Amino acid sequence: MIKVLRGNPTPEELAAALAVVRARAAATASAASGGAARVPEQWSDPARIARTRRPQPGPRSWARSYWPT
Repeated sequence: MIKVLRGNPTPEELAAALAVVRARAAATASAASGGAARVPEQWSDPARIARTRRPQPGPRSWARSYWPT
C-alpha cells in the first residue's frame, strides 16, 4: 500500500512514481531469484593493463616498468 503523506500529486505524477517503485521491485526480485550475474565492464578490469606486456629482467628493466597508456 502506498500512501501520499504530503502534497497533492496529479494522477500522472502518481502513476510515474508507482512505475518507478514497481520497476525497482521487479529488478530486486529478479536479482534475488538468480538472474543473470552482472559482468564487470572490460574497461575497468585491472587485468586489461597487465595483459599488454610485462617488464623482463635486465639492465634497463626499471625503464620498462611504467604503466603503458
